Amino acid sequence: MSNNNSDKLFESFTVGGLALKNRTVMAPMTRTFSPNYIPNSDVAKYYRRRAAGNVGLIITEGTFISHKAANGYERVPAIFGEEALAGWKHVVDEVHAAGGKIVPQIWHVGSVRKEGIGPDKSVPAYSPSGLYKPGTPNGVEMSQVDIDEVVASFAQAALDAKNVGFDGVEVHGAHGYLVDQFFWEGTNQRVDGYGGSLENRTRFGVEIVQAIRAAVGNDFPIIFRFSQWKQQDYHAKLCQNPEELALFLSLLSEAGVDIFHASTRRFWLPEFEGSTLNLAGWTKKLTQKPVITVGSVGLDSDFTGEGNTDLGGASNPTGIEGLLTRLNNDEFDLVAIGRALLVDPEWVNKIRDKKEDQIAPFNKDALMKLS
Repeated sequence: MSNNNSDKLFESFTVGGLALKNRTVMAPMTRTFSPNYIPNSDVAKYYRRRAAGNVGLIITEGTFISHKAANGYERVPAIFGEEALAGWKHVVDEVHAAGGKIVPQIWHVGSVRKEGIGPDKSVPAYSPSGLYKPGTPNGVEMSQVDIDEVVASFAQAALDAKNVGFDGVEVHGAHGYLVDQFFWEGTNQRVDGYGGSLENRTRFGVEIVQAIRAAVGNDFPIIFRFSQWKQQDYHAKLCQNPEELALFLSLLSEAGVDIFHASTRRFWLPEFEGSTLNLAGWTKKLTQKPVITVGSVGLDSDFTGEGNTDLGGASNPTGIEGLLTRLNNDEFDLVAIGRALLVDPEWVNKIRDKKEDQIAPFNKDALMKLS
């Protein structure tokens, strides 16, 4: 990395009402450290450490909205109710005190949900067609009333986030959760206006963004995370070519998205044949909107994959040269760091100060010490 220019990574960046001191982002990573779904003082300390470590923007773990079937995991935080919102206000205050900016990721897990989870343990999963993946049913198909309720819940979560002091909001439209289940033809077999064509399948996400924009106004940034791959199928694709991707993104962009967060498992892989651009690069080219890239930044191997994957390897800046080249070529604007930053809150500073050899390794032992 020492032969590459990392200056741009540490340039300020502004979009709408969001002014960042550098281009680094803490990627959202699910944690189960919120008893009774309430973020506590330990959660606040966890995020403050990353803010103090000079991260430009923190995106929180997934926070579930108020719809009865939104949650799929125990001890993940809610983003509704007096106690949870008070907990998040404390988190926000701590991050701001350390000089950071923070947005919540708001989500609904859809058919990933299992009964027995969440505040109301008897509620089944809700999804576009009652499918977990093609050929695998789970839960119930959503009615128009259900759809309207979920859209309203997303908008309320974003407004509550604004009211407790967050700097924006990210909608989780990726990885095979509810919004993505509408996008993905494999889980969306509806025959109404939310199913069939790519445009129809994007409608649910568009309505969520429009409702959020109406609730929060024009100066509160909306980030939208999307992916081709799904946890149900790593090889799935929403869009088979740039033309389909252009249509998909244009609908969301026009609805009010300010920043796209293009989730890939490996940032260096090209998205379509005939071009070296990754998904983030294509997204910026097609929309001209600010884009976050993500996918094994600062890691020397993949820690999640098909089947049983060994959690070996170490966190280091392997591959950062290629990342910086792409950033300097304006292929994307912001860089999200996940597991490398999870285990070393000072990762950003160590990269800036050319102290890569001091970066804490990410390995099995590190997993036992995450805080």
